[in-house]
Amino acid sequence: MKILHRSILRELVLAFFISLASLNFILMTEKLLRLSRILSSVGASVFDMARLILYVQPPLLLLTVPMAFLLATLVVYGKLNMDNELIIMRMSGMPFSGTVVPVVVLGIACFFLSLFVSFYAGPKSATAVREETADIVKRRTPVAIEEGTFSTVFRDVVIFVKEKPTEHTVRNLFLYDSRNKAEPRVLIAREGTVQVHDGFTISLLLRDGSLNTVRGGRSTDVFFDRYHMSLKLEPGHGTRKNSEMTLTELLQEARKAGKCTPAALCLELYRRFSLPVMSLILIFLGPPLAVRAGRTGTLGGLTVGLIVFTAYYMVLIYGENLARAGSVPSVVGGWGATVIVVIAALLLFRRESLR
Repeated sequence: MKILHRSILRELVLAFFISLASLNFILMTEKLLRLSRILSSVGASVFDMARLILYVQPPLLLLTVPMAFLLATLVVYGKLNMDNELIIMRMSGMPFSGTVVPVVVLGIACFFLSLFVSFYAGPKSATAVREETADIVKRRTPVAIEEGTFSTVFRDVVIFVKEKPTEHTVRNLFLYDSRNKAEPRVLIAREGTVQVHDGFTISLLLRDGSLNTVRGGRSTDVFFDRYHMSLKLEPGHGTRKNSEMTLTELLQEARKAGKCTPAALCLELYRRFSLPVMSLILIFLGPPLAVRAGRTGTLGGLTVGLIVFTAYYMVLIYGENLARAGSVPSVVGGWGATVIVVIAALLLFRRESLR
C-alpha cells in the first residue's frame, strides 16, 4: 500500500508543478502587461523586466497553488478512474479515504506553502515590485525625455524638448500641466536641468521662460529667470497597500483602529487565511470530482477544475464587493465563498465514501 501511495504521490507532484508553472505563466503575463504600460515609456531594459518577473512570482502563488493542486488531483485521479485502478483498489478492501492519502500529503504541503506566501513572501515581493518599478522609472526618466518627441512619463503632464545636449540638460522646453483641471498651465523655457531626488521626485530647474495659467476664463502670464518645478513619479508613493503588509503589520493596523476596520483591511485579513485553507478543503473536493467527471480524461478534469475555481473567485469577488459597499458583514464577504466550497466538498466526499 505504501508503494502504491508513493507512486500516486509522485504523479501528483509532477502534475502539480506542471500546472503551477502554466498558471503562473498565464497570470504573470497579465501582470507584466500592466507593468509594461508604465515601464515602456521610460525604456526599461531586459534585465529590469527579468527582475520584475522574479518578484511577481510569490504573490501569484497565493492564487495558483490551490488551483494547481486541484488540477493535479483531477488529472491524476481522473486517469486512475479511467484505467479502473480506483475500482480495483476499492474492491481490494481499501476505503475511499485510503485512496486519497497522497492527496492529503500534497494538500497539507500546499497549505503550509500558501501560509508562508500569504503572510511573508507575498507581501515582501509585492513591496519589492513596487519599489523596483519606482526605481526603474526613477533611473530611466531622464533618458525617457527625448528631444523632438512628446513625453507622457508623468500623469497629466506633457513635455516636449526641442534639444537635449546631455542626459540631464534640455533646451527649448514646452510643458503642459493639467494635474489641476481647474487651472491648467503652459510653461515654456529656453533651457533647463532634470534632477532626480530621493523620494521619487523629479525636479525641473528651468531658466529664462514664461508660465501661462488659465483660471475661470482669465489668463495670467508670468515671466521668470529661474523656475523650480517638482513632478512626482508615483502619486501616493510611500503609502503601503494592504497586500504589502505582513500578518503582524495587518494586526497592528487593526489594533490601532480598535477593531477589524475599515472593510478593506478586514477583507485582506480574511483573504490571507481563506486562500491557504482552500488547499485543505480541496483534499475533500478533488478526488470525488475526479471520480464524478467519469471518463472524460485529462481535458475533462482540467475543464472541471477551471469551472470550479472560476465560480469560486466570482463568488469571492462578489462577496468582497458587497462587504466593501456595506451590504453584508465583512466576515460574510470574506468567508462566504469558502464556506460554500466546504459544504460542497464534504457532501461529495461523504457520498463517494458511502458508495
